[in-house]
Amino acid sequence: MTLLAGIDVGTTGVKAVAITPDGEVVATEEEGYPLSTPRPGWSEQDPEDWWRAAQAVIDRLPSREVRLGFSGQMHGLVCLDGRDRVLRPAILWNDQRTGAECAEIEERLGLERLIALTGNRALPGFTAPKLLWLRRHEPDVYARIRRILLPKDYVVFRLAGEHRIDVADASGTLLFDVAGRRWSDDVLDALEIPREWLPEVSESTEHGGAGDQQAAALGVGATEPGILSVVLGTSGVVLAPLPGYAADPEARVHVFCHAVPGRWEAMGVMLSAAGSLRWLRDAFAPGARYEELIADAERWSPGAEGLTFLPYLQGERTPHADPGARGAFTGLSLRHDRGALVRATLEGVAYGLRDSLDLLRALGVVPVVARASGGGARSRLWLEIVASVLGVPLELTAVEEGSAYGAALLGGVASGVFGDVGEAVERCVRVRERVDPNPAWLGVYERGHARFQALYPALRPLEET
Repeated sequence: MTLLAGIDVGTTGVKAVAITPDGEVVATEEEGYPLSTPRPGWSEQDPEDWWRAAQAVIDRLPSREVRLGFSGQMHGLVCLDGRDRVLRPAILWNDQRTGAECAEIEERLGLERLIALTGNRALPGFTAPKLLWLRRHEPDVYARIRRILLPKDYVVFRLAGEHRIDVADASGTLLFDVAGRRWSDDVLDALEIPREWLPEVSESTEHGGAGDQQAAALGVGATEPGILSVVLGTSGVVLAPLPGYAADPEARVHVFCHAVPGRWEAMGVMLSAAGSLRWLRDAFAPGARYEELIADAERWSPGAEGLTFLPYLQGERTPHADPGARGAFTGLSLRHDRGALVRATLEGVAYGLRDSLDLLRALGVVPVVARASGGGARSRLWLEIVASVLGVPLELTAVEEGSAYGAALLGGVASGVFGDVGEAVERCVRVRERVDPNPAWLGVYERGHARFQALYPALRPLEET
């Protein structure tokens, strides 16, 4: 039997999932690698670690006759010389060193023009600011660059010897004309970046790959307008397929090409979703199981008697592109205990996701249902809270393998196993459970969200003193 395999090049390791053409998972494999933080705010990895891990998981798959698809962490910069040798460790999506370069990009192009050209504003995690940082701080490395690649595309290069990228992943470089689905000559000229450094670009279904979030959306069937992808991972994502290109005038949400040819997607990203719950456990209940914490939270009614959590533990992206934003608990009383803190944390993350959804609605998104994934989606309570805050039912799919599963579907389309993305989703993506908004909670959470939204502008000036 033909097997399809998705290879996801993540931040902590490579994950592989092998499936049948009907979507049944027959094998999963993982291989980890380290993350380097040589200075505060820096985040780097050795691309050879990705390659070695990818080789290891591919070798452990149950068949040599597999059709491969790829997904991976977005925005990372791999620099190659004229002989395709890696020049330095890759600078990753969560690296924060490029604040000055982001300001330079927006000054060179003008913020309004940059958004018009790319659909996005300059953020430290994107690829273009990293190139400007190298030009300023490591000119010897910059002078030797002849090719640049993103993480998953470096693995594809090592496997197939080709320099290429898909439109979905290219959308996160800030060098891409997202509306036109091609590299932006205007941005390249303004930033003085050579066009010949960039890989050949194609649709995800031709390339057999996509950025991790687009692949994850495909893996849960969020390919048509009306179906959202809501990810409760370390970070939180609300992604909506768009019927046509549309960008937020202030670029508070990202607008990228979707993995579906001719379609775009907009997504809001919050940096600390399930990561907020992990922080709370490690800080206040070390050693406790998440199930215990959720059980504590269930004893509190919605709103936790006015206790509100702001989840900006490491800055924020949506709706506030602010690395200096900080988290907070407000409304504490003597009655509040560990369970109240947990309940407020779950609700605070849900409010952050609601901020993203409200911005997507302003772009014309009309949500009918959301497909949930990520570690946080294992909590029924959290799902009911999110559904009630968003006002949208949440569905869980039969397979929870995330980006790697979507990559396997893309590999199937690229190799002709499926005629198109629609056929891949119809054959392989199945809903197993639905969580509806709780009518009794809706009013409480409308008021809670209004209180949540008032906190950032009230507290932000205190961070500057």
